[in-house]
Order: sequence, then structure tokens, then C-alpha cells
Amino acid sequence: MIDEQPTLRPDPERYPEELWGIEDPRITFVEELDKYAIAYTAFSRAGPGVALALTEDFRHFERCGLVMQPDDKDAALLPRRIDGSFALIHRPMTESGVQRHGGETVSSGDVWISFSPDLRNWGGHKVVLRARKGGWWDANKVGLSPPLIETPEGWLMIYHGVRHTAAGCLYRLGLALFALDQPERCLARGDSWIFGPEAPYERIGDVGNVAFPCGYTLGPDGDAINLYYGAADTSIALATGSVRELLRWLGKHSSSGNGL
Repeated sequence: MIDEQPTLRPDPERYPEELWGIEDPRITFVEELDKYAIAYTAFSRAGPGVALALTEDFRHFERCGLVMQPDDKDAALLPRRIDGSFALIHRPMTESGVQRHGGETVSSGDVWISFSPDLRNWGGHKVVLRARKGGWWDANKVGLSPPLIETPEGWLMIYHGVRHTAAGCLYRLGLALFALDQPERCLARGDSWIFGPEAPYERIGDVGNVAFPCGYTLGPDGDAINLYYGAADTSIALATGSVRELLRWLGKHSSSGNGL
């Protein structure tokens, strides 16, 4: 069953950071709170910023407002505290990330983690995954796709990487693994991409050559994964797989050490 109306609407009168809309929600169930935490991008004249909302039933929402100022997006909360603090994965854009491409100024971005005692005050900011330079498939920009997946081996990250080509930006997906007790420490990072736009509905649309997931579900066995993704900014598509197979692939096709 699909709701006839949007579940969460922008509320620019009370939250001016939502003036131009909200997008890319990433949902995490936080057992300690017995609530779902929704990290989403709020757009205003200042640009995209990370906002947070809490809900028990997806009918009533407690907005926390902006937790990361513009320009920042691609955020998700970890499902439990790390050393007593909540942890948020996000992707800020900084002046140091500006580079030249094809005679135009474009921005690059890296994935960061930040910590909070109360979901409203954030600090301890650290880079966890950088966009690679040169001819890599993720050379220009990287960002979190769905929320991290907790596994016995570590936090599994499915991330999107962007490469600028003569035909425009190309969005594909890769894998990285982070330590359970130190999610800022990258244990492994895939040497190549694992999923990219190939089908016509992924290559042609409002924004072509884009595969961009924000959510997943796991089967009762904790292994079967349903990955829901945007295709060319026009359609919503589904891909299925196995978490164990993703980890096995990462073990064979990765660079160990940090992701910097």
C-alpha cells in the first residue's frame, strides 16, 4: 500500500532551511530511543544542509532542525552509540574540495563522521573516506548511499562515487568496511565499482547515468538485501543481493588500511 500523500512535507514557515524542499531521507532504527531517525537534506537559499527528524509511526515527527550546516548532505545515523556518543555519517563540501575540470570550477566531497551526546550538538568531525584522485571511478566525489550495515566483520558501507566525463557525471556504487568500535577507521575499500547504470532506465532520464540508493531492507536471514535506488532521477528501481557475497567480494578486491 502506498500513501496518497507525502509522509513528510517541507515546513518552511517553522523550518526555513526547508524552503526549497527536502530529499534523500536515510532511515535508521535506534533501539535506545525506540524511534526511527531520519537524516535528510533540507534545501534553502543557503544550499543543502543535513536535518534530522525522529518518529515512532511515520505519522508524527519530531524535527531536530539542521544538524550540519550547508553545504552538506548524504547523511545517516548509526543505529547505536559509539563510546557513549551518537555517530552521523555525512558529506560536507569545503573550499578545499574545489578543483578545476574542463575549464569549469566543480566541487569534490569526502565522507565524514561526527559525534553527538544528544543528536543536536555535534563535534569530533573526522574524514573517513576521500574521493580518490586521477583515473579512479570515484575520483571527483564520494558520498554515503544507504545507511551503514552492521556485520560481524565491521560496518559495511555502500557508497556512491562520481566521475566527471565528457558526457557529464557518472554515478556508480562501491564498497568500504569500517571497524565496529571505531567507525572512523576504514578496514578495506573496493578497488573497483560494483554496480552502475547499465539498463536504459538507469542511463536515460532527467539526469542520465545515475544509480543512487538511499535505503535497503534485509531479509529474515540477515543476509538477503533489497537495495532501492533512484535510476536516472526518473525511476525507483530494486536490486537484490547478499551481504555475505558483498563482504566476500570486498575481501578479494580491496585495498586494506584507511580510505584516505
